[in-house]
Amino acid sequence: MATSLKNLSETDIKPNKAIKKFNIALVVADWNSEITHSMRDAAIGFLKEQGIKESNINIHAVPGTFELPLGAQFLAQNKKIDAVIAIGCVIQGETRHFDFICDACANGIMQIGLQYNIPIIFGVLTTNNLEQAKERAGGKHGNKGIEAAETALKMLLLKYELF
Repeated sequence: MATSLKNLSETDIKPNKAIKKFNIALVVADWNSEITHSMRDAAIGFLKEQGIKESNINIHAVPGTFELPLGAQFLAQNKKIDAVIAIGCVIQGETRHFDFICDACANGIMQIGLQYNIPIIFGVLTTNNLEQAKERAGGKHGNKGIEAAETALKMLLLKYELF
């Protein structure tokens, strides 16, 4: 496991005036809300620390991880949104349901980013159990919400550097 011995939630992003102008939307699955809301809150905190105004952070809920791609698409259609962070958590169960949800969500999120040419960030935990999810939502492996927010900013900075 790549993160078994490392907390990856430490940022190396550099201050940049352009960041303050970005409008970021979060679409957050309510299923496994103990995990997803912790990730949401960490992402919001990170964005604010980087200089994004609270009024430029839009937060929307969907029932579960399967619904994240459509929620992200709704947000991507809004020309004022510069990036969307999709936050969810799927925990392995006894059936193949886990595989179908994870695959559909990952592919859907990727397709929307390519279709709308804006960063659509995959902030979805896919863990074997609740303990692993907790470790990645503020536990010993940091908070993947922070990493998703940082990824959104880095992708936006790349886009605005190139265009």
